[in-house]
Amino acid sequence: MNGTNFALILFTCFAFGLPLWAMQANDYDGRDINGCSGECYEQWKEETGGVVAVSAAKAAAKAAAPPAELGKMAYIGCVACHGAAGEGGVGPKLAGQTMEAIADKLTRYKNGETVGSQSALMWSQASQLGSDDIENLAAYIVTL
Repeated sequence: MNGTNFALILFTCFAFGLPLWAMQANDYDGRDINGCSGECYEQWKEETGGVVAVSAAKAAAKAAAPPAELGKMAYIGCVACHGAAGEGGVGPKLAGQTMEAIADKLTRYKNGETVGSQSALMWSQASQLGSDDIENLAAYIVTL
């Protein structure tokens, strides 16, 4: 047996054996992704009001949230280039800019306008934002 055949046999054993072992070694019983059905589900439904009530509560919380809080959630997509504190990095520094300046730039990027040397990086990002998203992001960024 040469090294290639041995490696192929070893890989096959590992590739098929590991998932089979893992399925037997965990406590997943196959009922559903949460492992809760029947009486367990009914109890959860009593406690929370069910899926519709949970969704309605989430929507109400989002509607009641201040713009800066909503902007904070949206800013997660900005961190990689602009930094967690808006200090800049790949993208320019955002901290210290006014709400109006940030909203104006995001709107211009959304419209495909060239604002600076890295405009092409922002066009696709801003194209996904609605006017509320832009206002929320601007409200959050001024808090950085």
